[in-house]
Amino acid sequence: MIRKSTTSLAVIAMLAAVSDTAAGGRALECYEPVHRPALYDTVYEDVMLSPGGQMVDYDAAIYGTYQSVEQIAPPRVTYETVPAETRTVYHTVRVDDGGYAWEWRVIHGRKVLCKVWRKARYARVAEIVVVRPERVHRVVQPAEYESVAREVQVRPQQVRIREIPPSYGTVARRVVVREGSTSWRRVHIPRHCQD
Repeated sequence: MIRKSTTSLAVIAMLAAVSDTAAGGRALECYEPVHRPALYDTVYEDVMLSPGGQMVDYDAAIYGTYQSVEQIAPPRVTYETVPAETRTVYHTVRVDDGGYAWEWRVIHGRKVLCKVWRKARYARVAEIVVVRPERVHRVVQPAEYESVAREVQVRPQQVRIREIPPSYGTVARRVVVREGSTSWRRVHIPRHCQD
């Protein structure tokens, strides 16, 4: 359309030049431009607004405390030495049998050897006697237990995956139905442009 309008314009300009030359400047044909605007329309299209995807939710593991009684030492046997039991016993013993003996004495200023009679002499003597001899005693020790608290997992970690579908929407878009153009229209102006 534009190429055709340009060609017409060139023809008109040439005719005008010829007319001016031949007729002494008098216009024989006149044209005016006619503009036709572009024509638009609105179209509606369904388009994807979000492609969707997956959302992952994590729930942490839950722990608790478990109380139990555990053996910390097994039963065992030991041996202890029990010392002997003793007591003190007292006896009267003769330490001197007595009888006749010779001894020096001073009688009326004179030192004389005399035969004398001595009684037997006795003394009290202590004696330690064993009442119960030393012995080995067997001792049985029972097992030992203790209350122990341990951390245990009540529920493991959980993973939840949620599918998010894609979302769509309608959008409006202006489109050109007809391009704009310019053409030339012949006009008749009295006393100026006449056939």
